[in-house]
Amino acid sequence: MTSVAASLPPVVWRTGQFIITGALLIMLWHAADGPGIARTLADAQPGWIMAAVVALICQTLLSACRWKVTAAALGQRLSLPMAVREYFMAQAVNQSLPGGFIGDAARAVRARSAVGLAVSGLAVGMERLAGQIAMFAVLSCSFIVTYLWEGGLDWPRSYAAVIGLMIGVAILATLFVLILRGRLRDLQPTASRWVDMAMRALFSRDVLPAQVGLGVMITLCNLAAFGFCGWAVGQPLSFAALFAIVPLILFTMLIPLTVSGWGVREGSAAILLPLAGIPMTEAVATSVLFGIAMLLGAIPGFAVMVMK
Repeated sequence: MTSVAASLPPVVWRTGQFIITGALLIMLWHAADGPGIARTLADAQPGWIMAAVVALICQTLLSACRWKVTAAALGQRLSLPMAVREYFMAQAVNQSLPGGFIGDAARAVRARSAVGLAVSGLAVGMERLAGQIAMFAVLSCSFIVTYLWEGGLDWPRSYAAVIGLMIGVAILATLFVLILRGRLRDLQPTASRWVDMAMRALFSRDVLPAQVGLGVMITLCNLAAFGFCGWAVGQPLSFAALFAIVPLILFTMLIPLTVSGWGVREGSAAILLPLAGIPMTEAVATSVLFGIAMLLGAIPGFAVMVMK
């Protein structure tokens, strides 16, 4: 996928992402009772939607703190106001343009003074990776518990096999990196230095408590926001669904086929949330509300860009 994207002119690739986003949403409109989705959205409770927005704003503030901690481990000093301002702007750009990472690249460029673009980019990349590690850890633990625990989720065998394979591959990849790290010191000293920097930014004794604490809080904010959207359409999510299914839905947003995950996220919600007893129509409506809440939560970033 990445190689295909790299071989296409940027305009063609971005246009294709908009087209795919529209096509997926149109297909979901027909497959999941579009008029029913519209009625569900119209009847959504605004108080729960605002709760989701607040949770996502808190997630952005905590993510800015995590960026500051990660950058400091690499020798890059960021003031908290600057980190918050840049993170909100990055969120606004990521919500507006295809790909979902353009805003992060821009904040790496704007924060590069004193340490250079390479270190600045590594800090941004490691901060984003820390977020994915935290979410994946929650997913893995929750999947194992809900799969083995009687009364948990009734996972279809095909789904369980795919998720189990993902967890296994992640464990093997981690072991591979640890083994490779030792060999790189002799074979590729420069590459080894960058790997050591990345490990220091995430797992060194000085930053690990902050990384774990912030990772837990940020993940809970994301999951709570999605849960609030479920409450808004009258479909409360169980803890099993919130911790085992919602992370899967959020991970699909990383697939760089659409604009900010739209369409892919709603499709995965339509497939996965019925496992927790949520009707397809309400599942799609919940995901749509989450996307709207993300846009509303990025408003401070849009405001900063307008005032600059």
